Amino acid sequence: MTRIAHIELDDGNLPAPTPEIEQERKVAMFDLLEDNSFKLPERDDRPVPEGPYHVGLSIREKRLVFDVTTEGHEKAAEFHLSLGPFRQVVKDYFAICESYFEAVKTMPPSQIETIDMARRGIHNEGARVLQERLEGKAEVDIDTARRLFTLICVLHFGA
Repeated sequence: MTRIAHIELDDGNLPAPTPEIEQERKVAMFDLLEDNSFKLPERDDRPVPEGPYHVGLSIREKRLVFDVTTEGHEKAAEFHLSLGPFRQVVKDYFAICESYFEAVKTMPPSQIETIDMARRGIHNEGARVLQERLEGKAEVDIDTARRLFTLICVLHFGA
């Protein structure tokens, strides 16, 4: 019951993503729904609505917004995170992804692997930042944080 059953990105007002970004989005959403851990902690002795949860991700007024409801569409939580701590890691992630997408077209496997290792390292850093920012609001494991970070990058793409 401590999981995300549905995820929705509010990207309707963003420019169309590149095919590579769209593929990253699809894979992240699929993988997230297949396997994730998302738990809302107790606050002020109030009961926590049980999951599984529906999570809406959006960027509003330069803040990352998590809108969490139950499967019965009952409001479970809403929290807003500053985008500031994500800016550099998102920028670095886009830069390394661009290098990776280009490398796949022309470089030998050993060079692609080196770039991919760097890409994974930056991705892990983004997931770590997300886990820190969610502290006290939601508990997520590293794999869930990685997939959510990918979706945050998708939202940043057009923002």
